[in-house]
Amino acid sequence: MTDSVQDENAAIASSAEKTSANVTHSPYVVGIDLGTTNSILSWVDTTTGEDHPAVNVLSIPQLTGPGSVEERDQLASFLYQVHESEFAPEDLNLPWPSEHKSVAGAFARQLGAKTPIRLVASAKSWLSHAGVDRRAALLPLQSPEEVEKISPLRASAAYLSYLRHAWDTAHPEAPLAQQQVTLTVPASFDPSARDYTIEAAHLAGIHQLTLLEEPQAALYHWVQRLGEEWRKQVQVGDVILVVDVGGGTTDLSLVAVSEEDGSLQLNRVAVGDHILLGGDNMDLALAYRLKQKLEAEGKSLQSWQVMGLAHGCREAKEALFADPSVASIPIVVPSRGSKLMGATLRTELTREEVETTLVDGFFPQVAITEHPRQAARTALTQIGLPYAQDAAVTRHLAAFLCKQAAAAESFLGDTHSDDFIRPTCVLLNGGAFKAEALSSRMLEVLNGWLTEAGAEPARLLSGADLDLAVSRGAAYYGYVRRGRGVRIRGGTASSFYVGIESAMPAIPGMEPPLQALCVAPFGMEEGTHAEIPSHEFGLVLGEPVRFRFFGSTTRREDLPGTLLEDWEPHELEELPEIQAILHGDGERLGTVVPVRLASRVTELGTLALEAIGRDEQQRWKVEFNVREG
Repeated sequence: MTDSVQDENAAIASSAEKTSANVTHSPYVVGIDLGTTNSILSWVDTTTGEDHPAVNVLSIPQLTGPGSVEERDQLASFLYQVHESEFAPEDLNLPWPSEHKSVAGAFARQLGAKTPIRLVASAKSWLSHAGVDRRAALLPLQSPEEVEKISPLRASAAYLSYLRHAWDTAHPEAPLAQQQVTLTVPASFDPSARDYTIEAAHLAGIHQLTLLEEPQAALYHWVQRLGEEWRKQVQVGDVILVVDVGGGTTDLSLVAVSEEDGSLQLNRVAVGDHILLGGDNMDLALAYRLKQKLEAEGKSLQSWQVMGLAHGCREAKEALFADPSVASIPIVVPSRGSKLMGATLRTELTREEVETTLVDGFFPQVAITEHPRQAARTALTQIGLPYAQDAAVTRHLAAFLCKQAAAAESFLGDTHSDDFIRPTCVLLNGGAFKAEALSSRMLEVLNGWLTEAGAEPARLLSGADLDLAVSRGAAYYGYVRRGRGVRIRGGTASSFYVGIESAMPAIPGMEPPLQALCVAPFGMEEGTHAEIPSHEFGLVLGEPVRFRFFGSTTRREDLPGTLLEDWEPHELEELPEIQAILHGDGERLGTVVPVRLASRVTELGTLALEAIGRDEQQRWKVEFNVREG
């Protein structure tokens, strides 16, 4: 990390702290769900002073055809890279100035179904993919050279910028840049993915923001929507399982219900791994099913047509979910002309095909002991998203419940079995669960495990809005931060550790053993700091070094300063390392100075590690971020 980058980071942090103070009394609190498939903005008017305020959803103007602008609650998270001869400039006009180089929203999605090589999709999933340079212009993936490409970071910023323009047009007296904004991320996002999300917001002109995990946002919405009635649906000792199957990820969280001073308290106690499994996978599965149906009729498809078919399946699937009376939806296969295809291909997606493919393929009946299958990987593979190898959400859920068997013990005592934690309530979120067949199967499988274990069936918590819950909950959370409503206790979703290299003589072919020092315990709250007691380490100055960080969702009892000599592979997961060159006053290259450590979790949820010299004057800070030189 260069000095200039350190200065940039400090400036950004300073700006965030100043703007955080500036929005304490902003008239609105805003929640943004930056989704893989749809992005939504909700807001609360804080000037009403109500204990249970209304949460409003912004109507977002967007193109639905050439020259046609309509308002919708959701902005489709797609960018279509327009060919210069494709449309006249006036065809792409919006209520605010735009460059007409790309189209976002509903029309982009419509165009991309016909010409997928020009469509940027799943930017949020790419933003979390550590295997690629997320600042590199790589989307649309595998498109020809004449198609202008954009980075996942810029694409995400484009959606947020679009929402900012829509808000500013509707509220010219209160620009979004001056409001308190809560931006949601999957609970399983690692620190680098969270940091890229923050950077995307900054590029979009949104600096006054806080991050919130999506399952927590869904639960906040449930609490807000029910008012005081939520206390009648849960009781002390309940463990709420939140299952959020979105467009790109499956997010799993556990929330324990405890009591303090006679009042019910909600405590987020566990989150699942980052599972790239969601609506995108389902759309592709439906596309391949239709491909097989067409091939059985003697009609072959090329790979780019299958991708276009997947976009068509997404729209057909959502239409079937929205209207139970519809039996099938016609789909046109994208074509580049009669010479290639012979004729325009048409097919249809039936309700039976959707339910059979998705219910049995993604929510199969499995035992609690059946966990995700890992197949041997081919040595060479195309660059793409690291989708989960096992598409069964129920197997991922089984693994999560077994891994988190003791997650709620610190709140509820030793009341749960060692084999898997027994949820007593379930909150479902995400567009996938708009299909009754999927939500019913999800609950059926879970309750089958509970019944077999001699536990009571889990209760389905009602009253959630599957499409808008995350953004609504994020807006309500902003209101809660003003001292109103019910706050879910969360903090960091993992314990965090930094690698400490052991001092030992050189041994040929062997790296020095690595220890792991806990620098932030599980549940460390935003805005707090922790001193690392009774430890002094050597800090290398003046030459390139790397900081190795680790996270654990299972080691909940480790306190700051806990030093691990060894650990099981499943206990700690290594996170993206940080490379840096740290400088001191007059220090020679490679000088090692004694330091003690301290950590702080910022209001944005990033972890800052500070090394403090013996004289207390020299300090070196390394943030869990990805802003490289």
